[in-house]
Amino acid sequence: MGAVIAIDAGTTGVRSRVLRATGLSEISSYREFTQHFPQPGWVEHDAEEIWQAVLATLQEVVSQLNEPVAAIGITNQRETVVAWSRKTGKPYGSAIVWQDRRTADRCAQLAEHLPTVRQQTGLVLDPYFSGTKFEWLIKNREIKVDQDLCLGTIDSWLIFKLTGQKDFVTDVTNASRTMLFDIKKMCWSEELCGLLNVPIKNLPTVLPSSGRFGVTTEHGALRAGIAISGVAGDQQAALFGQACFNTGATKNTYGTGSFVLMNVGEQCPEPQTGILTTVAWQLEKQKPVYALEGAIFVTGAAIQWLRDGLNIIDHASEIGPLAQSVEDSGGVVLVPAFAGLGSPWWDPYARGSIFGITRGTTRAHIARATIESIVFQTRDVVESMSAASGVKVKDLRVDGGAAVIDFMLQLQADHLGVAVLRPKQLETTAMGAGFLAGLGEKVWSSTSEISQAWQLDQKFEPKSVAVGYDAWKNAVNRSMNWIS
Repeated sequence: MGAVIAIDAGTTGVRSRVLRATGLSEISSYREFTQHFPQPGWVEHDAEEIWQAVLATLQEVVSQLNEPVAAIGITNQRETVVAWSRKTGKPYGSAIVWQDRRTADRCAQLAEHLPTVRQQTGLVLDPYFSGTKFEWLIKNREIKVDQDLCLGTIDSWLIFKLTGQKDFVTDVTNASRTMLFDIKKMCWSEELCGLLNVPIKNLPTVLPSSGRFGVTTEHGALRAGIAISGVAGDQQAALFGQACFNTGATKNTYGTGSFVLMNVGEQCPEPQTGILTTVAWQLEKQKPVYALEGAIFVTGAAIQWLRDGLNIIDHASEIGPLAQSVEDSGGVVLVPAFAGLGSPWWDPYARGSIFGITRGTTRAHIARATIESIVFQTRDVVESMSAASGVKVKDLRVDGGAAVIDFMLQLQADHLGVAVLRPKQLETTAMGAGFLAGLGEKVWSSTSEISQAWQLDQKFEPKSVAVGYDAWKNAVNRSMNWIS
């Protein structure tokens, strides 16, 4: 049947990976792209640079293949928005990234509409989501609203470019993160688009996550006619790649931020305080599957901050051994609210804080407090999610760059009181996108067949009594009540 290529267009770079029937192969290519911070709280990307990174990585992996490509799958940073011309294919300025906080005041102005947003979208009013970003783009870049305008997320932008500027589409998972999509009716909400002054006619057509989105035109080594048959936002792709196909199955991705998702089945649950409801995926000709989600904005990024901001470490890999070199954090608590706080607090005005510093505090104590902050934030979300759903998490499947830190995963198991399962393949976002594309082109026949590709690397069972959580909750409260 041929190979499947998964494009993983993340927040800091793009990786293209080849999948075969048994899972990921060794053939891959990666390109970083530039992060732009034009003002405090603003985060932007160059959409053209992302496209060039995708093109370069695709061409590199295709040149290494000795077999045809059966399908392409795309997974992407969610909530990041691009406005571009359908005719020229050129973007109207930079993309606004999911981490961007410029529309916080606008979200506060819309507070009376929160019940409607919650009921229709499963989300909360927060600048994290795409809707207010689209509104800001149209208003502040003086973009002409006509038939030529395209407003989309990164997946839509890449499909448009890959198909020779023909297909303007998205999938249900990315649509469900815009704050403009009714996840019960599974269509764009006229009410919310009107509220945010976002014209429905300029939004992409919404399709299931697995099925035909379009076919490629020729781009150098990438031949024409390859089916693009799987698309999902990165966290939903990770849930699919972790084979969380049963109701109650839960995963956490430890990346730049961390995102806990629980499969809650085909019945869309009512909104739950502090937790998001989102579309997990939809297979072709099937009902959508829903998930509860806890979005944590800063976890791995806190480790990067220790390296690049404080120069406490030279390499991210040093964090585990340094944190383990002390028995505890020495009373230090770090709340990494560098971009506000996400689930379950949802406070865009919270700020990062360090408490408990004494003359005896060392860089090892701060390193340990950073690791503990990741564990504590995940515990916040999992406990809120279990309370909201009435379903106790049986175990937690983990992935992402920081999931290699054994010490952290053991702490996580101790604090959750359940086993933490790390698979042999941590690039589950790419696997999820590839699996969705392969299902669309019959490379895999069913989710049961895909489940067999998931393999356990290590299981972390609870061992010790968890400590420090009360101090964490107190520190979070103080971070949300800081005085500027």
